[in-house]
Amino acid sequence: MAYILVLPEYGLVADPMIGIITTAGQSFGPILEKVGILETISDDMVNMLSGEGNYLASFPNREMSLKIAGTMNSYWYGLAIGLLIAGVIAFQLIKVG
Repeated sequence: MAYILVLPEYGLVADPMIGIITTAGQSFGPILEKVGILETISDDMVNMLSGEGNYLASFPNREMSLKIAGTMNSYWYGLAIGLLIAGVIAFQLIKVG
């Protein structure tokens, strides 16, 4: 594989196969592949915020699973907090009376 000298005093060469500047004799190809995998995972995590779509590690036909799970979670938390507030008000009314 041929390299193009960019700055020989620092040992920097251009790798024409990948199109980046690297140190002589070393290629960043494996690192760029792992960065590509991390980009797909981070894009998948950002897409989870919308609650729609199919994700990398999900089973087929589960497009709306996060939206339904979020709705059920909010329902139960709202019920628990509502009952707690209602209980505090009820105990305050019992103490006053």
